[in-house]
Amino acid sequence: MKDKRHIRVTGSGTYLPGAPVSFDDIDRYLGEITDAPAPVMKWMRRIKPLMKEMLDITHYHYAIDPLTREFIDDNVTMAVHAARLALESAGMDAGDIELIVYGSAHMDQMPTPTVRIQEALGIERCAELSIHANCTSAYKALLLAGDLIRNGRYRNALVLSSSVSSSELRAEYYNQPLIKKEDVFLRWFLCDGAGALLLEGRDAPEAGLFLEHAYMESVGGKKPSPMYNRRPAYWMNPRDEFEKGYHHLAQMFQEQLRTHFHDPDGTVFFKGLKRMIDTEAIDLSGLRFFQVNLPSKHIADLVLEECLALGIPAETVYTKMSSTGYPGPPMALICLDTILREETLNDKDLILSFVTEVSKFMQAGYAMRYHA
Repeated sequence: MKDKRHIRVTGSGTYLPGAPVSFDDIDRYLGEITDAPAPVMKWMRRIKPLMKEMLDITHYHYAIDPLTREFIDDNVTMAVHAARLALESAGMDAGDIELIVYGSAHMDQMPTPTVRIQEALGIERCAELSIHANCTSAYKALLLAGDLIRNGRYRNALVLSSSVSSSELRAEYYNQPLIKKEDVFLRWFLCDGAGALLLEGRDAPEAGLFLEHAYMESVGGKKPSPMYNRRPAYWMNPRDEFEKGYHHLAQMFQEQLRTHFHDPDGTVFFKGLKRMIDTEAIDLSGLRFFQVNLPSKHIADLVLEECLALGIPAETVYTKMSSTGYPGPPMALICLDTILREETLNDKDLILSFVTEVSKFMQAGYAMRYHA
């Protein structure tokens, strides 16, 4: 049997739309909520300064024109921008791409985003896969692309993720009289962006960053959904959907979320990370960067205390959310691109990443190692 191939990262790219937006300017881009029920309005005024402190995010990005408040990008155009940057950094022509794997929070377009991206990049023929799995989707795109290259089906892959979260957070999106607290909680968390990676197979190790392991699991089979919309699993009449508020993106908060994130024997995140390390037999020697995608600084600090028991020092934590905001799924690729652009990697340096998404406690991660 032919030996499995090695997976090298040959290019990366990030696209963050528009100028950086401060926390205090969020409502100027997303619009003011003015017609929510009085108790919700009162709660929003009280909770907003607390969210600013808890999140510790200085800047966000939105695919929205600040003057017209119309969209300047969508999921496809942002992914294409990031893809072109990755292709440029790899010195590769788009026509040489054999596989596109795209991940996003959720999608309801036809045709699927991958073929739209393929068309925009001018690729006549390639394989493609679209994945929607909230914040694990970028990791799953990486896992699938890596496995398909490693097993020899394709020589290379373009891995993409993008998110226009603002489209579900603008004031005009809501049926405001029906707004509940959990419907607007994410307005202070999420923003927009895209990331891209180019992977290529190698018959033998060489200098560069290589994907050693990728992992995924779902552990929410006996837990409720803390993040959700109320749409059924079929198409509704759009007017009925709006009039019932089924389209609102909701998330549990504070003690509700904490209850389901914390189990008696540790957080969902910690136990999942430990399983990944054990299952994949990940060698943590040389750990340089532990890339964590948790939008709440408070939650991240709790998780990091647990991670010390796994031999993950606090000083290895790497995140750029304070300056980029949290665009959801693409954050995993954006942070990796930032490492490649801004950091100097040494021989045998390990980059470890893991995420817990809260729509149904899907989890995923990867381990990459640099060879000089």
